[in-house]
Amino acid sequence: MRKHFIILVFLLQVTGVFAQKEKKYVHNGNKLYEQQKFAEAEAAYRKSVGQSKSSLEGNFNLGDALYKQKKFEPAVQKFTEIANASNDKTVKAKAYHNLGNSLLESKKLEESIAAYKKSLMNNPKDDQTRYNLAYAQEKLKQQQQNKDKNKDNKDKDKKDQDKKDQNKDQQDKDKKNQEKKDKDQKDQDKKDKQDQQKDQKPQPDQLSKEDAERMLEALNNEEKNTQDKLKNKKAKGVKGKIVKDW
Repeated sequence: MRKHFIILVFLLQVTGVFAQKEKKYVHNGNKLYEQQKFAEAEAAYRKSVGQSKSSLEGNFNLGDALYKQKKFEPAVQKFTEIANASNDKTVKAKAYHNLGNSLLESKKLEESIAAYKKSLMNNPKDDQTRYNLAYAQEKLKQQQQNKDKNKDNKDKDKKDQDKKDQNKDQQDKDKKNQEKKDKDQKDQDKKDKQDQQKDQKPQPDQLSKEDAERMLEALNNEEKNTQDKLKNKKAKGVKGKIVKDW
């Protein structure tokens, strides 16, 4: 019996030592926090939690020190743990409030709004939380409006680009058609010219109109000369011997 009593006393003494160290680290952390030495404060609070993992003050202040250093992700994790572990509405309200702040700084607006709402469920009279909730909701509204505006602008830009592409396609098509027409016209003009030259050029063994007229005229002249010669010859014959018909 005495053995168990000694062990119990010993455990109580050890527990008291850990509690003293835990409070000492918290106290040192608070001093450093007030001096805005947040990294050193974080180290002190971690030592406090190392002595007592369930230390509410150590854990809560550690979350604050992380938040002040813009270490929002570990701060979110710490305040989430505190809110889930505690049954005290006051503690839960403060933990959710700080959780909302950490999420808000992380640009996670919808999650921050949910955290502020949980804080108000545990402490409906907290005006600061109510203000932060309204602020986060307004930021979310603006974000959504900007998204819609950007979407509208993108849709408009896409339509404008599609219209430009269609116009360009039509212009290219018109250009190709015009080039084809010009080529066809050029080919036709070339063919017409060749046909015209072919018609005008005398063919082998074929007299031109002028040559035929000249040859006809020459033949006529030759025939006329022949007839003239015959006439002359006949006239001379008449002057020959006359046979008298007695």
